[in-house]
Amino acid sequence: MLEDYLTAKSISAIHLGRDLRSEILRNAKDHCFFTGLNDSGAELCKANIPYGIAGIHCLQQHLGMEPNATFVATPDMTATRNTGRWKSGFGYGGKVSWGEGNYDFVVLNTKPNGCGMLVGGLEDLPDVEELIWRLYELDAQTTEIDSIEVTWDLHRSNHFIDIFEVEPVGELGFCFPPYAFIIHSSADELKGDSKLGFGLYHDESSQLSEMEERVHTPFGEMHYLTGSDARRYFERCQYAESFAKKKRKLIAEALFGEYVEISDEMHQGLVNMNEIVLGCHHVKDSDGLFPLTLRGDLPAYLVRGNPNLSLEAIEMLGFGKRARMLGVYDRLFYADIVPHGGGYVFPDILGVNRVLEVNGTRYFEVSMQNDRGRKVISEVREIPYDYRGLAVVQRALEIGIIEVVAKLIPQYVLKI
Repeated sequence: MLEDYLTAKSISAIHLGRDLRSEILRNAKDHCFFTGLNDSGAELCKANIPYGIAGIHCLQQHLGMEPNATFVATPDMTATRNTGRWKSGFGYGGKVSWGEGNYDFVVLNTKPNGCGMLVGGLEDLPDVEELIWRLYELDAQTTEIDSIEVTWDLHRSNHFIDIFEVEPVGELGFCFPPYAFIIHSSADELKGDSKLGFGLYHDESSQLSEMEERVHTPFGEMHYLTGSDARRYFERCQYAESFAKKKRKLIAEALFGEYVEISDEMHQGLVNMNEIVLGCHHVKDSDGLFPLTLRGDLPAYLVRGNPNLSLEAIEMLGFGKRARMLGVYDRLFYADIVPHGGGYVFPDILGVNRVLEVNGTRYFEVSMQNDRGRKVISEVREIPYDYRGLAVVQRALEIGIIEVVAKLIPQYVLKI
């Protein structure tokens, strides 16, 4: 029955039995491993992500694969404010896996974009007025990378430039300059079609839309690539990561001149053709340093990621028995992810009561902090939000996935 549904040309062509649909969704929830906080951001993520995992399970079954996609969260797990990603059933703050990296198969609904943060060390605290003038000069220039005109996106979404004073933590042998900056930006230029050809986002690139394959599932339409197209797409994602790094370096050189590169890591992109990090860092080796940014009025941190999750942490979190039963224990043990920020929290929302589905759209009935009535929302982009504080760092330390090597004391934030 499910395979008939997946091969149908229209969602309305065949009605999937309610019991089977519920079973697929329950199985998807079992394949989600949440390490986050019990707040509104985490609860919205918990409510939405099983739908995305269920969609991938259906897609895997359609392709003759074992339906075993997983979501492993980081402590900053939250909702995503990207409308397309949210409506496809995904959250933020974790790794989505639909294989071990050896399948030529990419799920496009996850929407990778090479977003990351450059951390640079400075010997002197720069003058903020001079930095603003340099930003104006930079914006007035036409700059290209590989014949692609660069769009300066530091005013958009949660992109920014932060300036800090550096306080090393403990006796870990690290020697840092007295000041540091963080530049947060992505490869917006490559989301749609460009001089290179197809873009990264299936809903913004007409060429990618022509390349992709689609399948209707009980949880929405899944967009994907297989074979040589999947390999080409992964190469484009790798290029986007490199492009975004070059872009961040251009900004750093224009603003600060000489600096010491401490870290330049992506937190939103494909790790391989079967795994994506969404709002978290992928730990490639034990010596790498990663920024963990909170609110503008709170310190940020430089952390070292531990190979994770440890056997002890897996059992402490209560994941072991379920992961072994599902055959995905290695996805936890080799998760190798750490939080990249505080993550969104929604101050007027207490939790999610239930999910309603009407005419193909998910609605979330949420309870309110003031205990007065309930709110029904379909997405989170237009509702008030804030960023979490130190609790994310404490949670990451508690489950043993980070080691703090420096505290970054905020001096000022540029978001212009």
